[in-house]
Amino acid sequence: MTRELRRVAVIGGVRIPFCRSNTLYADLSNLDMMSSALNGLVDRFGLKGQHIDEVVGGAVVTHSKDFNLAREAVLSSKLAPSTPGVTLIQACGTSLQSALMSAAKIATGEIESAISAGSDTTSDAPIVFSKKFSKRLIDVGQRKSAIDKIKVFKGLSPGELAPQPPNVAEPRTGLTMGQHCELMAQEWHIPRADQDELAYESHMKGAAAYESGYMDDLIVPCAGVYRDNNLRPDTTLEKLASLKPAYEKSERGTLTAGNSTPLTDGASSVLLASEAWAAEHNLPVLAYLTFGQHIANDFVGGDGLLMAPTIAVSKMLDRAGLTLQDFDFYEIHEAFAAQVLCTLKAWEDADYCRTKLGKSAPLGAIDRTKLNVKGSSLAFGHPFAATGARIVANLAKLLSIHGGRGLISVCTAGGMGVAAILEAPTTIEARAAA
Repeated sequence: MTRELRRVAVIGGVRIPFCRSNTLYADLSNLDMMSSALNGLVDRFGLKGQHIDEVVGGAVVTHSKDFNLAREAVLSSKLAPSTPGVTLIQACGTSLQSALMSAAKIATGEIESAISAGSDTTSDAPIVFSKKFSKRLIDVGQRKSAIDKIKVFKGLSPGELAPQPPNVAEPRTGLTMGQHCELMAQEWHIPRADQDELAYESHMKGAAAYESGYMDDLIVPCAGVYRDNNLRPDTTLEKLASLKPAYEKSERGTLTAGNSTPLTDGASSVLLASEAWAAEHNLPVLAYLTFGQHIANDFVGGDGLLMAPTIAVSKMLDRAGLTLQDFDFYEIHEAFAAQVLCTLKAWEDADYCRTKLGKSAPLGAIDRTKLNVKGSSLAFGHPFAATGARIVANLAKLLSIHGGRGLISVCTAGGMGVAAILEAPTTIEARAAA
């Protein structure tokens, strides 16, 4: 039996304010924050007691207790307990990828509604002890008498007690994401001044979005916090230029704490549905999720850890029959200012587009006035798994106001990239009529 694919509606999304690690959310867990984001969505769209066909979400920095995070968040929310939860991890692309997976089910008629969610805390990162000491603790739990428990620690050395701090380095290379991005900036000759300017613009755009009231229905308070605490409306290019390099300490270093995202705590969620479900629940459609793509590159072999989105976008454009210039908004996740600038430069480079994208000509330049027009991760922060849903919710709102078409590009650890296209209802109807 052949089934016609259905349109996938983006109803809207919310997030809690994002906060720098070990600040205002220091006592919150992934479950606390994801539950807050889900309840914010419930309140925003009148979903109390409602069954949603699936909630898919996850976190990157997790404890063993987070193995069933999405389901536990559902049970901690005001959604109907019949709502299933699926926990997914794809590094920084987690909540965008979860939206794409649920969208495919909606398109084929398998489900009618879904929530994509993401949460991350580096304030509550798990502290791991040595394997030898961990085995002793397991052994203690299996002993019955106090004497036998004490015997387990015979021969204990101080070295066994040294905790192993969380490590965000790539297992294949031993380099952090920032170190990899520094190498990319050097390869693509991205000046420090250009990186600082992009970071400055992100903060200014983000501050303006708050001041205009644009953020009011995208943010729900959490733990007494009402606004992202990484946002710096008072920053200047001079302040950014004064910061020391963070990853490459030599004179070649260009990445700083100012033009890189900080470690961030936060959560976000976005509601997707079929058009029929949206109409039944009297909810307007902000945008449609029409295309998606994810791919990985050989970053160990020198492709550039954060360059996979260039490939994902190229493949997605081919499938959509669009060019890079056919968009009214570009939401390129700002893990680092240098990473965004490398991506833009690669799309304009004939040799890169030929060898890496299989193109006979460059994809070309974009109109920079359409890039991250309300600010992005450099301003708001980057709770790894939450960023994708934040971007989808923001872009859907932009399209509902202005119409048109928007492109999303998210880089992730492990040399992966996730991309998507959202279109306003008016754009969809015009394309269908044509």
